[in-house]
Amino acid sequence: MSASAQIYAWRDPSGHLVLSDQAKDPSARSYALSAAPAGTTYRTTRPLSTRATLYNDLIEEHATRNVVSADLVRAVIQAESAFNPRAVSSKGAMGLMQLMPATAAEHGVLDPFNPAENIRAGVKYLKRLLVSYEGRVELALAAYNAGPGAVKKYGGKVPPYRETQNYVARIQNTGTGTVAAPPTRVYRTVEIVDGREVVRYSGKPRENSERLESAERR
Repeated sequence: MSASAQIYAWRDPSGHLVLSDQAKDPSARSYALSAAPAGTTYRTTRPLSTRATLYNDLIEEHATRNVVSADLVRAVIQAESAFNPRAVSSKGAMGLMQLMPATAAEHGVLDPFNPAENIRAGVKYLKRLLVSYEGRVELALAAYNAGPGAVKKYGGKVPPYRETQNYVARIQNTGTGTVAAPPTRVYRTVEIVDGREVVRYSGKPRENSERLESAERR
């Protein structure tokens, strides 16, 4: 059985962000992300900013390479940093996908404020969580927010932390739904940019591109 949640957001007179499942303020609005996989909707509490489009190519590339929904990645970035590449949390999480120092180091990130490095590592980590929880998006999101240890502590369920539960609901409004990895073909193209090779990945074939087998995507 799946549940649905509608999260509203507005600013109070002091300028603080307020989240609620009821529109207590006339200015509160909720916005849907487009083109989510069939049966699942991802939502963000405010429309994607113009600067969000700056990272579309990086998001598409790494989402395609890791076989993760690009819309899910966008929703995570919106919830984590509102597409601010210089964002730093009170706990030390950094950049667009709010990588913790240990996660950044584990994925070989030299500069967590570099959008290319941050998105590469963030999507790879998100994919690992999705695999670990057998595609259960709400658990992967809970682990991304509160850590895998918190999910394990509460018996493989979303921890009863208000912040984490709001985080999961804000991104996914299907509660216990399971989203399978979108079927896709991944193509690799090697380009020469400023005298050096640059490898790009895409879900569509391009001139001189080669199709990758699943084992080669890692």
